[in-house]
Amino acid sequence: MQPLEERDYFTDYEILKDPYAYFEAIRAKGPVYKLPDRDYVIVTGYDETLEVLKKTEEFSAIIGVQGAAAPLPFTPEGSDITAQVEAHRPDFLGGDLLVNYDDRQHTFSRALLGPLFTPSRLRANERFITDYSNELVNDAVARGGCELIKEISTPFVTMVIADLLGVPMEDRKIFMDAIEAAPPPGSLEAGENDFSAADHPLVVMGTYFAGYVHERRANPSGDILSELANAAYPDGSTPDAMEIVRIATFLFGAGQDTSAKLLGNTMRYIVDQPGLQDQLRKAPSLIPQLLEEVLRLEGSTKQTARLARKDTTLGDVPIPAGTKVLVALSAANRDPRRWECPRDLVLDRPRIKEHVAFGRGKHVCAGAPLARVEVRVILEKFLEQTSDIDLDEAHHGPRGARNLDYEPSFIIRGLANLHLKLTPAPGFVAAPAKERPQAQKPAAQPAAASSGARYTTAETKMGALLADPAAKALVDKHFPGISTDKRMGMAKAMTLRAIQKFAPGQFSAEALDALDADLAQLGA
Repeated sequence: MQPLEERDYFTDYEILKDPYAYFEAIRAKGPVYKLPDRDYVIVTGYDETLEVLKKTEEFSAIIGVQGAAAPLPFTPEGSDITAQVEAHRPDFLGGDLLVNYDDRQHTFSRALLGPLFTPSRLRANERFITDYSNELVNDAVARGGCELIKEISTPFVTMVIADLLGVPMEDRKIFMDAIEAAPPPGSLEAGENDFSAADHPLVVMGTYFAGYVHERRANPSGDILSELANAAYPDGSTPDAMEIVRIATFLFGAGQDTSAKLLGNTMRYIVDQPGLQDQLRKAPSLIPQLLEEVLRLEGSTKQTARLARKDTTLGDVPIPAGTKVLVALSAANRDPRRWECPRDLVLDRPRIKEHVAFGRGKHVCAGAPLARVEVRVILEKFLEQTSDIDLDEAHHGPRGARNLDYEPSFIIRGLANLHLKLTPAPGFVAAPAKERPQAQKPAAQPAAASSGARYTTAETKMGALLADPAAKALVDKHFPGISTDKRMGMAKAMTLRAIQKFAPGQFSAEALDALDADLAQLGA
């Protein structure tokens, strides 16, 4: 049988189900280990993980989304490849996302998030979190059970971040459907990590956020999205509107995984750890400690990745520029050099918040405060309204021999489903059934129109122009290559005149007027 440490983390489904055994086999080779037949190193040590996350001058975040196994779009040359990384940034998966930024761009874009997760803002949002979690839990308890991930976790965290950002109520179900139908970030399935695909949730949501940002720049409404849309960089300059769109969209999408998976992972411990749920019912103040310990033991993010852009070292291991690094956050959180009894759940573990489940340094998860609040509140509701929570043995098998399915992702550690049986607490009262709004579906993509259709750059959405071959040819005539530009995926629900406000240098009034003249000929 092939030794565990020689198997492929990025394609092996057994490792997917139990990454911890794999990382322990790697740890036995050292806290920083170069696999003989791979072109990346794996960091499992706690101290070494802190080192790589904090050494932002030496390590670029550019491969944070695509992972350490994906090939680089260039051949590294020399002891400092910073210029090469920046020259090829558009060629990296997610190279234009905040999570992959470095240096000044990261500092400036991250500064825009300052107003979103302040304590006062979270306190204001907590009323919505409390009311909505109470509604969801009450309904589930009244039914005697639920499937936690799709019925509770995903809609709950989606609606919370939507409420915080000010996403219109009528659009929230559309976002929820797009997220539910999508593969997880870091999918093990080939082809599922294409961020430019028309049905990718970042593209679907991006089309809406582009409209929100455009509207709130013209007419600020006092919500967080208005603050974000009109925020300035630290030097006083105005961000490109599409940068605001990318930040808001990624923030919305990334928040789903962090919080939804944390809720599922925590509930599994509550159910299967003997005596834990009764202890929490008697002392709900222990819930925050439980969350931190679950984040350490079973954090939502298993790993991240960095690219060495300068010759450096990790621990005492030389790391040449161009080396890809898999940073095993879940292994660092179980490093026996740092944590006593690292595999055990200990509610009063000393210095527990020093775990790295949310990362560390400049790229620490911006939404961590929100995740902690929303998951704490909904767990309080589950424990208040039940006398017992158990897993449905028909789906997951008996205690001690559970059958659990995990998302097929090399990034995310989260259950694909978790079927609960809920016994109501004494005196439980089911709330009156509410009229649930019908699920709204994403607007259909514009059907290809005949060449005789009348189009204008002020009234016709980009998606409709690109759906008609004749109109698409004219768009490319005046704006060469625009139809294949991946950035247009977030703008298909907008007109070219609206897009011009985001990129006036790329879409001049003269060129748009000329395109209008040609488009008019299609209907002649």
